[in-house]
Amino acid sequence: MQFRQQALAKLQSPEELDLPVRLARPQGWLALSVSVLAMAAASVWAVTGSVASTVGAPAILTHAEGSYVLQSPFAGQVTAVLAKQGERLPADAPVLKVRTAQGESVVRTVAAGRVTALAATIGQIIRTGENVAAVEKIAHASDPLYATVYVPAENAASIPRHAPVDLTVSSVSTQEYGVLRGHVKSVDRTAQSAQSIAAFLGDSQLGEQFTKKGRPVAVLVELDKSPGTKSGYKWSSAGGPPYALGSMTLATGSIRLADQRPVDWLLP
Repeated sequence: MQFRQQALAKLQSPEELDLPVRLARPQGWLALSVSVLAMAAASVWAVTGSVASTVGAPAILTHAEGSYVLQSPFAGQVTAVLAKQGERLPADAPVLKVRTAQGESVVRTVAAGRVTALAATIGQIIRTGENVAAVEKIAHASDPLYATVYVPAENAASIPRHAPVDLTVSSVSTQEYGVLRGHVKSVDRTAQSAQSIAAFLGDSQLGEQFTKKGRPVAVLVELDKSPGTKSGYKWSSAGGPPYALGSMTLATGSIRLADQRPVDWLLP
C-alpha cells in the first residue's frame, strides 16, 4: 500500500521542465573537437601521405657480365700453370698444360676476363669437367664496376627502377669514408638458386652464402660515377677512400623501396 501511494504521488507531481539541460562541460567540447580534428587529419594523411622504407641485403661488387668457372675438357696431370691469379687474359688464352693419354693438351679460357682464382697446381691429377679456374668476364680494363644485391624475393615487387642505393663496402671504413652511392639498373624477377649465383660469380661458397635465408632476387645496381674521387665513384663523404675498388668485394646494400600510402596497409 505504501508503494502504491508513492507511485501515485510521483505521477501527480509536475515535471521539472523549467530546469536547464547541461549537455556537456566546456572541457568536454574541447576534447571532442580535438579528437575530431585529429581523426580528420589522420584520415587525410592516410590517403594522401606516403611512407618511405628501405630493405637491406648482402651485395657484391662485380663487373656486369659476372664470372664463369673454367673446367678442364681433359683428364690427366697438370704439367704447367700458364696463368696467374689477377691476370687479365683474352679469349682462348692458355691457362694450364695437361698431360693426357693422347699427349699434352692445353686448357684455354672460354671468354676474355680476369683470373680471380686458380684451383689447379703443377702435378695435380684432374678429371674431365673438373673446375680449374674462375674467370671474371672483363673485355677492357676500363669496364665499370656494378653491385649485385641479393634481396629477399618478397621485396622484389616493391623495388622501383632507378631507386637510390647505399652500399656499405666491407673493405672501406664507413665512419671515415661513408657509403658508396648507386641506383637500381634492373631487377631480376626470378629467384636465384645457389647454383645460379655460383655460376654468375664463379664461386660456389658465395652461392651458398647468399641463399642461407632462402632464394633471393638479384638486383643490379649501377654505381654513381664521380671523376673527382680516387675510386671513380660517388660516396656520401666528399672524396671517398684514397684507393680504387676491386671486383668480388663484399658489401651490404640498402635499397629505397617504393613509397606507400598508409591506407594501402588497411586494404586487402
